[in-house]
Amino acid sequence: MSSKKAIISVINDLVTDQRVDKTARVLLELGFEVIMVGRRKRDSMPMPLKPYKTKRMKLLWEKGPLFYAEYNTRLFLYLLTHRASLLMSNDLDTLLPNFLVGRFFRAPLVYDSHEYFTETPELTGRPLVQSVWKFIERMIVPKLKDCITVNESIAGLFYNLYGIKFKVVRNIPAKKNHASVLSREDLGLPVDKKIILLQGAGINIQRGAEEAVEAMRYLDGAILVIVGGGDVLPLLKKQVAESGLQSSVMFVPRQVPEKLFSYTVNADIGLAIDKDTNINYRFSLPNKLFDYIQAGIPVLVSPLPEIKRIVDEYNIGDFIESHDPQHIAGKMSAMLSDQDRINTWKTNLKVAAEKLNWENEKQVLTEIYSQYA
Repeated sequence: MSSKKAIISVINDLVTDQRVDKTARVLLELGFEVIMVGRRKRDSMPMPLKPYKTKRMKLLWEKGPLFYAEYNTRLFLYLLTHRASLLMSNDLDTLLPNFLVGRFFRAPLVYDSHEYFTETPELTGRPLVQSVWKFIERMIVPKLKDCITVNESIAGLFYNLYGIKFKVVRNIPAKKNHASVLSREDLGLPVDKKIILLQGAGINIQRGAEEAVEAMRYLDGAILVIVGGGDVLPLLKKQVAESGLQSSVMFVPRQVPEKLFSYTVNADIGLAIDKDTNINYRFSLPNKLFDYIQAGIPVLVSPLPEIKRIVDEYNIGDFIESHDPQHIAGKMSAMLSDQDRINTWKTNLKVAAEKLNWENEKQVLTEIYSQYA
């Protein structure tokens, strides 16, 4: 067993977080013993077999200030009693205990910010809570040596704030094997309708999901399949029931990455229509965009800067100009009915998939972690 031990901290339940899974595998390749620490929720799926160790803490609270206080306390005690030669903190809500323990043991700490945390909509409407997280970030980030984030725009925001150069590692999946995917029949998906897919572990407010559901009022011969979890799902299900859209919208719970890819491949269009309502969303570059690319399905997206850069560069889909449901439905219909554009997009998606994959992207992480191997 390696004498080098790395502990990766994340606040989710570990099952569907592809970014931290890929990080763990890079550390394994460099010879580290890896332990990934997260939490276990009441509705968490069983943990799949992984080549690294996992620790999921069951907490008394699952949301709110008491949840964050409990998790950070438990994480601090775990890190304090399981000494590591390298600490890896994912997002601001795991950073404080990692920083304190890293200073105590003089262990190197790598920080990976998956989003612009302090400007998420969950915080922008709660200035007191937001100020606490900003204080933690302001006190710690300038003291860190190795910081990572998901795109150049967010890296620029951090540099302007703290003068720290964040390395960019995008949420790009590995090359996928299309031969092993399940069919529509295997997945219980309709075979006689076009499938419009919205997937993600964070289907939350202001990400366009409500408008996508409403758009299905104006679209025939298609079904919207929503795969994943998030805060807005109960509202979406209520919206579907009240609008009588049960035959036009289908909900699928969170899936392990391997099975999720089967749903993605079987779609005709992939949606990423976040709203430009806050800094975090404005500069987002969601995992699902790259999942759609690897699956070879054209995308309908918001013209947010980082997303637009990718879609324009490779010409792999279309943009919405507003979040009006009828407009969105019109864009969906136009995409689904234009076979010439579909053929062009699918050809370009193959080119994009060859360039935008984890095998190329992980070199940045390999360089960072090699100095501690």
